[in-house]
Amino acid sequence: MDPLDRVVKPKTKRAKRFLEKREPKLNENTKNAMLIRGGNANLTVTAVLKDIYAVKKPFAVLYKKKNITRPFEDQTSLEFFSKKSDCSLFLFGCHNKKRPNNLIIGRMFDYHVLDMIELGVEKFVSLKDVKNSKCPEGTKPMLIFAGDVFDVNEEYRRLKSLLIDFFRGPTVPSIRLAGLEYVLHFTAVDGKIYMRSYKVLLKKSGCKIPRIELEEMGPSLDLVMRRTHLASDDLYKLSLKQPKALKPKKKKNISHDVFGTTYGRIHMQKQDLSKLQTRKMKGLKKRPAEKLAEDGGATPKKSKSA
Repeated sequence: MDPLDRVVKPKTKRAKRFLEKREPKLNENTKNAMLIRGGNANLTVTAVLKDIYAVKKPFAVLYKKKNITRPFEDQTSLEFFSKKSDCSLFLFGCHNKKRPNNLIIGRMFDYHVLDMIELGVEKFVSLKDVKNSKCPEGTKPMLIFAGDVFDVNEEYRRLKSLLIDFFRGPTVPSIRLAGLEYVLHFTAVDGKIYMRSYKVLLKKSGCKIPRIELEEMGPSLDLVMRRTHLASDDLYKLSLKQPKALKPKKKKNISHDVFGTTYGRIHMQKQDLSKLQTRKMKGLKKRPAEKLAEDGGATPKKSKSA
């Protein structure tokens, strides 16, 4: 039996806290990513891993030593590292003559490889090469995907889901306007994927809404898709399953439109509006002539008594 698979009883409070962090939860922790160098990684691949690590910090682990493994042939080492570092995302970099400047991005489900896509780096511009101001560490990015192929092709659809998982960062209840300062843009066209990073600059516009400008920040990657290892539909559906406690309870007679407006339906008995008590005002009183017209004619005048 694998030592990591054994049921371990904590002997100290520190070990107990460590095991409690790894217990199944209704609301999952922020997904961590591990970045691994292959046994034959060159300078370009190493620089890419370092820049992605700078973007992902503090929710990433960078393994500096080279690890001789081939994820598409043997996944045991990736699963071991995933258990050891409690990471559900990974980025593996390697280089060889057949597949130069190779990146393998993937995710885990129950510490087993779920999806894995191989990407080739054709052009790379690092953070250091772009001499502009950078966003602070841990900034949550805005993700933009351009290209119809992300919605049409199944492999590109999975890649889009994988990139969202990898770069989305922590889930936050609210965010301020100044916090929207980092954009990651992915464009799929002509069989290539272009990744660009921008910093959002809020300029004065003379009104409440600021004028927005984008300044390239780096890293920039030109990628091409190579091999894929996708989970079956049943396993993928199982990985998306949520516990019943998280599913919102359906409320009766309440509906929402496309814009998120809430509509409620109220059931009431039929009202007789003729008996409705309204506020009496002098301005709403009927004149004597109107009263006579409603009665259907003039009433005889009373004769004066002698």
